[in-house]
Amino acid sequence: MTIIMIAFWVAAGLIIYHHFGYPLWLRWYAGNHPEKQVPFTQRGYQPSQSDDALPTITMLIPAYNEARWIAEKIRNLSALDYPKNRLKIMIACDGCEDDTSRIAQETIQEAICAETYFEIHEYPENRGKIAIINHEMQSIDSDLTVLSDTSALISVDALLIAARHFQDERLGVLNSRYQLLETQGEGEAKYWQYQSRIKQHEAATGATMGSHGAFYIFRTRLFEPLAQNTINDDFILPMKIVRQGYQSLYDSNMRALELETTSLRHDFQRRLRISAGNMQQFIVLSGLLNPKYGLVAFSLFSGKGLRLFVPYLMLVCLICNVLLLHHPLYQALLVIQAAVYSIPFITPVFPGIQKYKPLQWLHYFLTGHWANLLGGLRYLSGIETNRWTKINHKR
Repeated sequence: MTIIMIAFWVAAGLIIYHHFGYPLWLRWYAGNHPEKQVPFTQRGYQPSQSDDALPTITMLIPAYNEARWIAEKIRNLSALDYPKNRLKIMIACDGCEDDTSRIAQETIQEAICAETYFEIHEYPENRGKIAIINHEMQSIDSDLTVLSDTSALISVDALLIAARHFQDERLGVLNSRYQLLETQGEGEAKYWQYQSRIKQHEAATGATMGSHGAFYIFRTRLFEPLAQNTINDDFILPMKIVRQGYQSLYDSNMRALELETTSLRHDFQRRLRISAGNMQQFIVLSGLLNPKYGLVAFSLFSGKGLRLFVPYLMLVCLICNVLLLHHPLYQALLVIQAAVYSIPFITPVFPGIQKYKPLQWLHYFLTGHWANLLGGLRYLSGIETNRWTKINHKR
């Protein structure tokens, strides 16, 4: 029984540490290691002699069936405050089955877009996002490369802010703040606020864990081709750069606003795929857990690593708890576990309980752990693939 008790409390301790201990440590560490302020002067769209000192940037936008968003994306990119002769935008239409390419070609002819250099690359057959990135990166020779989703709008001064950061030669990747224009409820909103705080505080360690595909920037020369079966490219790509000894930082003044909303059903499908990618990236990047990587290894274990294993730790707690039922303390703990774990399953039956914000928050987080369990098993069993799977995000 002693071994079972130890297993229960170790598993419970790791769960509590991941959700509360690690964020509190990050907050303390970031407070004692304040982020270096990067001097920044608004350009105001006014050309100057200093423009030629700015790095050249290529923005790569992989697109698959994005007819709904492509026009707004192109207009947004045309409005970015950055010297036009230092910026190139490449839109790669990967075997689109809708009017994405036609709309893109028409939109770049609009007056607002006329001064911005666009290239529309059409692929007759769907090759997959990874194949597109690997292929397009072969022809990119700019100082910096931006990867961005079609449905995300970028703040107009984001590239100027990035240019200042990349004056530091130690910087390899720079991440933006991800915001949702519209959320499914309190749970989703709280989750992304939580993730934003984690990323901001992780930056103090010199390595924000991964990026968000909505918008991030890296030094072009540091790119390493991705394996064709890569799922979470926006984690593996930046972390491979960190593995080369470069920093990955975060600036909350750079914003990516997500226009596309996701229904609860489709959101779960998306999280299943991300969770399969979490299992893959942990295996691929396990070398970063080596103590020689210092705080990078610590953050990877405490954040992404433990997030992957939390559902398994929850199962350990539950099984051990059942085996310890002859102790009154564990009887009470089992009731608490059963009540908490049941929330994702009873919510569809009694949707009215979601009007209580704490229950919305718990539902979203617990559903994420359930997706983590199933997604990881899907990857290990070979079910999950890397092909584009366009989910209808309309409600």
